[in-house]
Amino acid sequence: MNEHTVYLDTEGTGLDPDKDAMLEIAIVDDTGTILLNSLIAPPPGLNAWPLAQTIHGITPAMVSTAPSLDTLRPQIEAAVRNRDVVIYNAAFDAGFLGTLLDGARSVRCCMEAWSEHVNEWDARFQRLRWHKLVSAAAAVGFEWPGNAHRALADTLACRAVWQYLHNPTERERVDALIHNHRLEAEATSALRSAEHKTRMRDNRWRDYISEFLLTWWLRRFGAVSHWS
Repeated sequence: MNEHTVYLDTEGTGLDPDKDAMLEIAIVDDTGTILLNSLIAPPPGLNAWPLAQTIHGITPAMVSTAPSLDTLRPQIEAAVRNRDVVIYNAAFDAGFLGTLLDGARSVRCCMEAWSEHVNEWDARFQRLRWHKLVSAAAAVGFEWPGNAHRALADTLACRAVWQYLHNPTERERVDALIHNHRLEAEATSALRSAEHKTRMRDNRWRDYISEFLLTWWLRRFGAVSHWS
């Protein structure tokens, strides 16, 4: 356990910190303990976010009685103070959090770390390819405790990816699980293939017997004069 590391994620009304606002924030420590998980009331006048809502599902009604960002400020600042704050796509969330991260020891981007791990070149942007959190989480065998694109679930997924990258014991454990799952999948596939071949063989044998008996019956009772 690294007591100096916390993981953070936010959900909002859109992509532009100058026009949009946060609607949810979650922070967990290195053990997965929840330090903060709260919806956030948007500023007055911001009462619709149809595009963002299709992604995270947070509606205006859900945040109508939520605390404001100013109310949550002391909790956020306390949770990140003197900590290494790990965020998937840190630049995006940091744009909304602004001075709330000033007390952090560092802000580290899990997305960039995963890109370095995968090491795929993106010729279009002339940099390492960025990968979505759901893809990185799937690669480390993360099992979602809720819907992706909600702050707490995404924070826990970020934690799983980061620990895989930086904790050798965790990586060994996850790699062993992934290897076992792969072997189980291969064994299941082989069994299904063998069962399919057996069914096909049995079906061909039944068809042969049925044809033989039909021909015999017809010949036996004079319906045909010879084998067809």
